[in-house]
Amino acid sequence: MQQLALELAPPPEPTFDSFFPARNAAAQAVLLHAVQVKDFLPRTAPPSALHAVQPLQLGERFIYLWGPRGSGKSHLLHAFVAESQRQGHAARYVHAGESIDAGDGDQRVAIDDVDGLDMVGQLALFDLYNRIRTGNGTLVTSGARPPAELPLREDLRTRLGAGVVMRLEPLTDEEKAAALSEHGRRRGLALLPELIEYLLTHVTRDMGTQMAVVATLDRVSLERKRPLTLPLLREVLRSLEQRPASPRT
Repeated sequence: MQQLALELAPPPEPTFDSFFPARNAAAQAVLLHAVQVKDFLPRTAPPSALHAVQPLQLGERFIYLWGPRGSGKSHLLHAFVAESQRQGHAARYVHAGESIDAGDGDQRVAIDDVDGLDMVGQLALFDLYNRIRTGNGTLVTSGARPPAELPLREDLRTRLGAGVVMRLEPLTDEEKAAALSEHGRRRGLALLPELIEYLLTHVTRDMGTQMAVVATLDRVSLERKRPLTLPLLREVLRSLEQRPASPRT
């Protein structure tokens, strides 16, 4: 058997379309409404998703998402910025470890992992919040805890908790299986249940990595003209495990 020399394919772009909502449909609905995306929600959307949109119709422009790692916070923040930019708005994504430039109050800003902000970052976020409050922008933030439990200045906790606050739930194994199946379907792949089960039990629990493995498997299958089978998946994973580790940034 010819040895595979593989690089892991990049994960899919974090857009609203590539987000698998499951129990987080309400949070997705709020952000979709914030960028004024029309007719995105399916008619089968749960009442909670539709109800959660109502505060934004009253001019609420501050949204805080919280939940554990892997619950989709970063995906939704990136999707919010990407869709805002696509519609011609000034929008940017900032991680808590990066410098927060206050800018003007009419921009759309997403700040991820605010619980990691140092004092300089907290002061910058406080300034940004006040600028957006007096302007026409939107501020979306995220963290691992509810606002009242964040290790931040009291006045900043109060402001983050004054807008729309929504908890995100990580996908269950069943929901992850459904998400991988849907991701495969969009690529024109019919992933067999045993392939999905193997991915869930032998690949890191991060959905982005699992979807990247699916993309790599798809590429190898086309290049080698081999069907998507469990032996091919095992071969791909062995090759990926043997590749030189890339430095993390």
